[in-house]
Amino acid sequence: MAGGRRQPVWAGAGLGALLCALHVQAACRETTVTQELLKEGFHRDLLVQVELGEDAEGCSVAAQIHLPPGIYVDPYELATLQQHNLTKAVLSPDVTDVEAPEYMSRAALLLLFLALDRRCSRCFRGSVPVHARYHRPAWGTQEALVVLDSPQVLLCCCHGHLSAECWKPAEVDAPCSSDNTSPCQWHSTKHRPAHEELMLRVPVGLREHNSLVCALTLLTTGLCSGLILAAACKYGHFPQ
Repeated sequence: MAGGRRQPVWAGAGLGALLCALHVQAACRETTVTQELLKEGFHRDLLVQVELGEDAEGCSVAAQIHLPPGIYVDPYELATLQQHNLTKAVLSPDVTDVEAPEYMSRAALLLLFLALDRRCSRCFRGSVPVHARYHRPAWGTQEALVVLDSPQVLLCCCHGHLSAECWKPAEVDAPCSSDNTSPCQWHSTKHRPAHEELMLRVPVGLREHNSLVCALTLLTTGLCSGLILAAACKYGHFPQ
């Protein structure tokens, strides 16, 4: 009898938890994140567009982007763009070897501040130039795949309040904007936003051609060195 009386209680508690979860999910509309690589080749523009599930008037909106070793942002180019107010971002680490290949590089973290889209009160967008690194030659394929995960959407509301059901504090040590050096409290969505990862195809050399490339490189180097030496002997003036 005692066991029979407990069963409706547990069933009621489970139903209540389910209804509560459905209520929170309905109240917290999905945040849509889309990203796109513009242009062609090794030098692209990464465009990030966000549509929030609620209005964020008076809040700063940013996209936290994890850059894999195969992609980098030139810190000098970024500084120039920020001086002309063409983009706003914080790069970590802020020192990047732009000449290093993919296999000698490490991942980086980019906090891209998004601007309000005038056509939509809950829409934000931002772009930043990104560059693909050279990869090792591969066997049987002429391209390498670089996976760019969807960015994490962050909000910083210094003068407003966010719903505790929909947003949680994020562990981000960054200012509210690129113009402010003091760190602020950022928040991220509690639910999974609608997003997709991005694939970048980078051309690579074929390892089957290693012997041919080395032979042609050695032959070209020897021929050019011989021409330079011959010209120096014919036209050069050497002290007696």
